[in-house]
Amino acid sequence: MAKELFIPAPLSVLSELRALAVEADFWLFTLMTLLRISLGAIGGVAAGVILGCLTFVSPAANAIFAPAVRVVRAAPVASFIILILLWVKTDFVPAVISGLMVAPIMWEGVMAGLGAADPQLLELARAYRMGRWRSVKFIYLPALRPHLASAVLSSLGLAWKSGVAAEVLCLPKRAVGAQLYYTKLYLDTPGLFAWTAVVITLSLIIECTARHLLKRGGDKK
Repeated sequence: MAKELFIPAPLSVLSELRALAVEADFWLFTLMTLLRISLGAIGGVAAGVILGCLTFVSPAANAIFAPAVRVVRAAPVASFIILILLWVKTDFVPAVISGLMVAPIMWEGVMAGLGAADPQLLELARAYRMGRWRSVKFIYLPALRPHLASAVLSSLGLAWKSGVAAEVLCLPKRAVGAQLYYTKLYLDTPGLFAWTAVVITLSLIIECTARHLLKRGGDKK
């Protein structure tokens, strides 16, 4: 038993996973964590896209927001978790942190995608007076799509990890991250490994689902 304090036997971890799977609280905690982080990630995607478009078309907006976005991306996640915890209710901290981690990646993807638009096509559009919205639809969007898809896939893993880390530090009610903290607190190493396996499995499921949806969306174009 003393050895399992550091590295539990695989059978102990599997037994713990089976015990968790039949508990209603396990599914509730998992659902709540998924909901918090998903809402934060969606908000971060929207904020990053809007901010990227704004800074691309406006040099003044770029001068104001670009340094702030780069600071957010460079700062340690733990520092932001502690700061946000001072300003936001505990249950909302993971969503805010997930959004903050996603937004800079989406911003960079949007800037790169819009900047990759073919200048010859843009010149041709101006020559034929195609119009702003048709230029966006037929020139900017095709250039933006692969960069946007790549940014979404890159940001999802970061959103998930940072959201769970925020739960570990701020301990919201009904959260996977809080359960990770409690297993460490009570030296429940098999439980710690089991909850870690849950986090990894959910991360892989989220990434594979997003990749599949983006591929299907691309195939329909």
